[in-house]
Amino acid sequence: MLLRTTLLAGLCVMAGMSHAANITGSKLSGASKQAREGEPAFLDLYKELVEINTTLSVGSCTQASEAMKAHLVRAGFPAGDLHVIVPPDRPKDGNLIAVLPGSDPSLKAIMLLAHIDVVEANREDWERDPFKLTEEGGYFYARGASDDKAMAAIFTDSMVRFKQEGYKPKRTIKLALTCGEESPNTFNGVSYLVEKHRDLIDAAFALNEGGGGRLDRKTGAYLYNGIQAGEKLYQDYTIETVNAGGHSSRPTSDNAIYQMMRAMEKVQAHEFPIEFNDATRGYFQKFGAIVGGERGADMKAAANGDAAAIGRLKQDPSINSMLHTTCVATMIDGGHAPNALPQHVTANVNCRIFPGHPAEEIRQALIKVIDDPGVKVKFQAEPEKAGPPPTLTKEIMAPIEKLTAEMFPGVPVVPAQASGATDGRFLTPIGIPTYGVSGIFSDGATTNAHGLNERMRKQSLLEGREFLHRLTKMYAGGK
Repeated sequence: MLLRTTLLAGLCVMAGMSHAANITGSKLSGASKQAREGEPAFLDLYKELVEINTTLSVGSCTQASEAMKAHLVRAGFPAGDLHVIVPPDRPKDGNLIAVLPGSDPSLKAIMLLAHIDVVEANREDWERDPFKLTEEGGYFYARGASDDKAMAAIFTDSMVRFKQEGYKPKRTIKLALTCGEESPNTFNGVSYLVEKHRDLIDAAFALNEGGGGRLDRKTGAYLYNGIQAGEKLYQDYTIETVNAGGHSSRPTSDNAIYQMMRAMEKVQAHEFPIEFNDATRGYFQKFGAIVGGERGADMKAAANGDAAAIGRLKQDPSINSMLHTTCVATMIDGGHAPNALPQHVTANVNCRIFPGHPAEEIRQALIKVIDDPGVKVKFQAEPEKAGPPPTLTKEIMAPIEKLTAEMFPGVPVVPAQASGATDGRFLTPIGIPTYGVSGIFSDGATTNAHGLNERMRKQSLLEGREFLHRLTKMYAGGK
């Protein structure tokens, strides 16, 4: 997942946390037994997908899409329901759309969304070959083992099983395995599909990465099952100062570097207003009850607008990022010679914008904050479309809560908002609300997505497979 940070990851282990449930694994039942059938075949599919290199530099999402399509063909999907969509000018950036038609045309589809591209990985930096799936100590190690080929494999496996078992959903189920989530400034498959093949991906809502369960790193106890509902908008702004310059032996008062320094100090001092939505308010209320103690009390009070509690919580960067729009200077460049006054200085200000605010609104806010006509504020790249976060309706929440209670008794469902970005940011604004949910539990710190020695806990992978298989059927209906 591109630049992902959420409170689901940042606050998973806290001193004095009270466990809502004393379980360290899912509860097995008759429904579990059926949903867990075919695990060896699933693990073979997972291994195949993970070991296909899909990095931007030398990999091929098209190869991965064709490989997953082959599984669906063998399961009995007709050619007309399978689409490998490859941009004409990007032959390695293929995307797979598979459709399992529903029996009720009045119901819009559910989309199972996962990206199959992965972040770069250098073999010499890793303890193991990043493009060979290695099972060790209860974990699978490889690039993409977690982000996001775990969900991609689970969704593909479910589509295979739906077809093989003769499942007839009421609601059409669409599988979308996409390329370019990790490198959207180069190419993004979801954005491409929205523009070129909207009919193929149109849906009532989508299930996506970004959520997941959290467990206590020390005890292994399951703390909560998280659902991501919304994410902040990512936007870079170029801040620019220009000056005639001159010889450094004759300094002037309008030095471009000093002008930029003053502008950056104003950006640093500015705080955007505190805001809450369904996801963040629900997170503070529910997770506050789990945390307990003074921190938990502050979280619950903050959800009700307590300014003092908010002030204390803001000292934690992870919590602060969830409370409002944030902008921070990340890069600066200026000057052309050590013995000359600077003629041109640029800085990059990276903003994570609270859902519902367009990037232009924040640009105007920065201009007002800097309050210097000699400092220009521009978009570093064309802004993405902003939109409100998806609503946590009863239709969405009830199946997740019911299944969580069955599989993980006593574990609460906790909503959250991402401060980073997933492909959901392209779908929610166009009317396809996208929710991050997986039922895959981790400690939120040692999965190492994007980093060295990325891994996935085997138990969690198989639990997530059961959870998503059953959840999809609950949403789609039929039999």
